[in-house]
Amino acid sequence: MTLELLVTDKEKLADGVVRLTLRATGGGPLPPWEPGAHIDLVLPGDVVRQYSLCGSPEDTSAYQVAVLREPDGRGGSAYVHDELVAGQRVRVDGPRNHFALADAKRYLFIAGGIGITPILPMLDRATATGREWRLVYGGRTRASMAFTADLARHGDRVTVQPQDEHGLLDLPALLAAADEDTAVYCCGPEPLLAAVEALGPPDLHVERFTPKPDNGARTAFEVELAASGRVLPVPADRSILEVAEEAGITVLSSCREGTCGTCETGVLGGLPDHRDSVLTEEERQESEVMMVCVSRSRSPRLVLDL
Repeated sequence: MTLELLVTDKEKLADGVVRLTLRATGGGPLPPWEPGAHIDLVLPGDVVRQYSLCGSPEDTSAYQVAVLREPDGRGGSAYVHDELVAGQRVRVDGPRNHFALADAKRYLFIAGGIGITPILPMLDRATATGREWRLVYGGRTRASMAFTADLARHGDRVTVQPQDEHGLLDLPALLAAADEDTAVYCCGPEPLLAAVEALGPPDLHVERFTPKPDNGARTAFEVELAASGRVLPVPADRSILEVAEEAGITVLSSCREGTCGTCETGVLGGLPDHRDSVLTEEERQESEVMMVCVSRSRSPRLVLDL
């Protein structure tokens, strides 16, 4: 769903972080969402960037996102920081949720930098449902860490650890007590996510807004389109999405790098080679769906629900 929303407020939260408040141009309610959801901002030149919703799901009058300026980024965050102003309209896709808060006896939340954003609504939901939880929030410096004042209301359940004061998070110690009754939710920069994944907590949920490193071999294969029986060759240097589009097949897509989930497509036959940053390990094993913008095939042919 594409919406045209009005930027009604833009405020600085921390060094390099601004928060946008977006409302319907007519002032009506916005589509509902649950903790962990994100929206896509469609910026000039059809630049699409995903940002987690960090306000309250109970407030249907507005969406709120926090945007980190990425000095080595591709221009999206720079546009938001330098050019987007209150009173301007912006196109928004979503909301979508690939980081939903599962029911668990207890939660351990680990956030790095701007990765705090999807976790904020989760804390309120976990509190409201009476679950045990703990948040450990790391960042480069205290001044660069958004929402610390708001987090103070949660008391000693929140630990704020700027790297320049305390060093890197002691992940092995944090995860040592994460048993099968503890859902671990982690969002932040790739080194943090990779380190948590390497430690292998039993119930781990992560979210990425930059693609996982892809060092896998790329070979040619075929895709069969179930609706027509048409077979398309996918060469090693092209994606399924690109081949389908060139053949005149409409496939919804957004990020084109395996992070947003828009191009999720049903798999009816064959064995996908999952290279996205969206699906859980269980979903990868089931292989009922795949992200055709980046994922490939382990079998000579895939049959897709297209």
